[in-house]
Amino acid sequence: MRGRGAVWLVVWVFTVVMLGGTVPAPLYPFYVQSLDLSELQVTVVFAAYAVGTLTALLLGGGLSDRVGRRPVLALAVSVAVLSTVVFLLAPTLPGLLLARVLSGLSVGLTTGTATAAIAELHPDRRTATTLATVANMGGLGLGPVVSGLVAQHLPDPTVGPYLVFLVLLLPVLALGLVPETRPRTGSLRSAVRPQRLAVPRATRARFAAAAVGGFAAFSVLGLFTALTSSFLGQELGDPGPQLVGLSISVMFAAAVACQLLVQRWDLDRAALVGAVLLPTGTALVVAALGVGSLPLFLLAAVVGGSGVGFSFQSAVARVGGLASAEERAAVTSSFFVVAYLGITVPVVGVGEIATRTSLTVAAAALAVLVLVLSALAALLTRRHPTPA
Repeated sequence: MRGRGAVWLVVWVFTVVMLGGTVPAPLYPFYVQSLDLSELQVTVVFAAYAVGTLTALLLGGGLSDRVGRRPVLALAVSVAVLSTVVFLLAPTLPGLLLARVLSGLSVGLTTGTATAAIAELHPDRRTATTLATVANMGGLGLGPVVSGLVAQHLPDPTVGPYLVFLVLLLPVLALGLVPETRPRTGSLRSAVRPQRLAVPRATRARFAAAAVGGFAAFSVLGLFTALTSSFLGQELGDPGPQLVGLSISVMFAAAVACQLLVQRWDLDRAALVGAVLLPTGTALVVAALGVGSLPLFLLAAVVGGSGVGFSFQSAVARVGGLASAEERAAVTSSFFVVAYLGITVPVVGVGEIATRTSLTVAAAALAVLVLVLSALAALLTRRHPTPA
């Protein structure tokens, strides 16, 4: 398999593995009911995903550079299948935690590997970047839609979505036909080693500007993904998984659109726009919770998702230009560690506050944090602009 066929197969695998990362999002109400989970426990289950992703980044960040793209993609899909099996066979709190860690691990292994493979297989670098961007965030956005539709209209809502995911993975069986673009330089066992984290001293201020923006963006991403079902359940009683999934996907759709738009913008300008949209989106969430308005909540999802798209894509692009080729992996991994901490610590904090007080108070606390972080990111970006 060569040319477009190989590219589209990798794009498909990339998209479906990312889709698997958000399949559980509309299903949390079923788990809350069957397992009697608190808001804190729901957010901890959600955050377990980031633990797996960080593990993949720290131990396997450059794995595909040493053993090849195809073996790592095959490994990632195998872990995704294992995660799905755990979801199906162990619908308990420990089972959910383990399944989410494995899901994050598969996504972490796939993201860098598939992005590199698409860039090496496609003759046009800009088009390759666009395909990788859409597959990444687009897959995350499709997960809640597919899962919500299946859970709404087919029996066994906590079984059907995972079976559909396994069916969508079947084309991966043709992965062996894709040309290997990175020759093996070592065994899999010897290639797994901790990824060095480092930021060159001369670029630390610009790294901080990007990292703070990435942390804020992922905090907003986590807020919507983890707590949308709680908001809709609180305001609408039993909204059904279809509405939950579609509501979550609105944010991802806005993020994808803005990520594509950023590619034509000045990076610092995009970062500043994101720094305005992120706190605006969280403020709208608080307002929506206060008045119990679904349209206002969906508007918040669009605004917040747009902020995620502008901030995250700008941050990744700026971080990529901070170091030489020899240091780029260490700098990029450092950035993603900071970003994924944004999807764990603040979101778990929101769950703890929501359990002790209310969802509105918890969202307000996160809104204040995002406002402070966005203001800091904007200040650092203005003081330390990206060189032309």
